[in-house]
Amino acid sequence: MELTPLILIVILHWLSDFFLQSDDMTQNKSTSNKWLSIHIGVYMIPFMIFFGWQYALLNGALHWVTDWFSSRGAKYFWEKGDVHNFFVVVGADQAVHYLCLILTYIWLFK
Repeated sequence: MELTPLILIVILHWLSDFFLQSDDMTQNKSTSNKWLSIHIGVYMIPFMIFFGWQYALLNGALHWVTDWFSSRGAKYFWEKGDVHNFFVVVGADQAVHYLCLILTYIWLFK
């Protein structure tokens, strides 16, 4: 994989998963599939612009499944006051997202 697409994937993921995620998405996606789906819809837009609808749709679906589990796990630990395991879940969530983004790029474009 070339360095340029990898850098673009990292930037787009940060933009999509953090910068463009509203407070409502962040606070409600762990209990509401509606808010989780809104987050995913917004998440896919930058990827659609730079990598096309197939890449965006595939990663949107993978992101939805990952966030369904990770947001609930993170919420559980946060509510218990277990900050360490909250961040373990957040870190695992990000690792899975990047793995999906890179593997689907290789699968679709290489």
